[in-house]
Amino acid sequence: MKKELIFMKPTFSHTIWGGTALRDVFGYDEPGDDIGECWGISAHPQGDDLIDGGSYAGLHLSELWDRHREIFGGVGGDRFPLLTKIISAREDLSIQVHPDDEYAGIHENGSLGKMECWYVLDAEPGSRLVVGHNAQTREELIDMIDGGRWNDLIRHVDIAPGDFVQINPGTVHAICGGVTLLETQQNSDVTYRLYDYDRLSGGKPRQLHLQQSKDVITVPSPDASDMIIRDDSDEQIARLITCEYYEVCRISCSGGMSASFDKPFMLMSVVDGEGAVDSHPVKKGAHFIVPAGYGTLNMSGEMKLIASSLP
Repeated sequence: MKKELIFMKPTFSHTIWGGTALRDVFGYDEPGDDIGECWGISAHPQGDDLIDGGSYAGLHLSELWDRHREIFGGVGGDRFPLLTKIISAREDLSIQVHPDDEYAGIHENGSLGKMECWYVLDAEPGSRLVVGHNAQTREELIDMIDGGRWNDLIRHVDIAPGDFVQINPGTVHAICGGVTLLETQQNSDVTYRLYDYDRLSGGKPRQLHLQQSKDVITVPSPDASDMIIRDDSDEQIARLITCEYYEVCRISCSGGMSASFDKPFMLMSVVDGEGAVDSHPVKKGAHFIVPAGYGTLNMSGEMKLIASSLP
C-alpha cells in the first residue's frame, strides 16, 4: 500500500512591495492588495503551514517533522531543512544579502544561514533582477556603500520566464517589480537589508543592516553567468541544480507520466497548469510532500512542477 501524499495549506506574507497576483493568478484565498509571498511548504516559526487533509490534517509541518520523522526518511536535524515560496513583486524588493550558517549561528541566535534559488515563473517584458555587485575589493565595496553609490555598486541582469538563479550566501540580490518566481531555500528568514530606495513604512524608513552586509558580502562577486541558467530542456524531468543543501528539478507533465525518486522525501509545487497526482486533482498553486518510500508517482494532465529535495 502506498503512503499518502501530504498536501499543504500555505501561509502568506504581506509586504510593502506585494500586490494581488498571488490571488488573481494562483487563486489563493488571501485578502489584501499587498500579498508578497506564499509560503507553500514551510515549517518556519514565522510561517508554519498546516497539513491540508489526510491522516495528519491540522498538524503544523513542524509538528509532523518532530513527531513522524519516518515520513522524511528518518533524516536528522532539529528543524525541517527546506522552505518553498512563491514570490510575486508588484514593486522592487529591497537589495539584500544573506549570511551563511556559521555567521548566522553566531550572530542570529543559532539560526541557519540562507542559501536559496529562484525559478522565474512570470516576468513582464524588460524585467530584471539584482544578482551580484560591481565592487572588485572589500575596500571598494565599503566605499560604495558608505558613499551611497548604489548605481555603481548594484548589478542588474535581464531575465525571462524559465530562468533559474542560484543565490549563494554572500550574494547581493533583489527581486524586481513585475517578476513572479518560486524560491527554494534553507529554512531561514535571516535577511540583511542593504538598500531600500529610501522607502517609508509606517512613516519611517525600514531598518538597514549595513555592517552585517559588509561582513558577509562576497567580494568580488561571481559572474552572473555562473549563477543563472536557462531551462530550455525538453526533458520531462530536468535537474536544475544540486548543491550542499538542496536539489531542484523541473517536471513537465503533458498527458501522463510516472516518476520515482530515491530521496528521503520530495517537495512538489505545481507552478502551471492542472492535472492529477495519483488521483488527487491539483492545479497551479498546489504544494505537497512525497514521503519516504512512496514509490512511483503517477501524474496526468498538462502541468509544470518544481520539485526539491535534500541533495
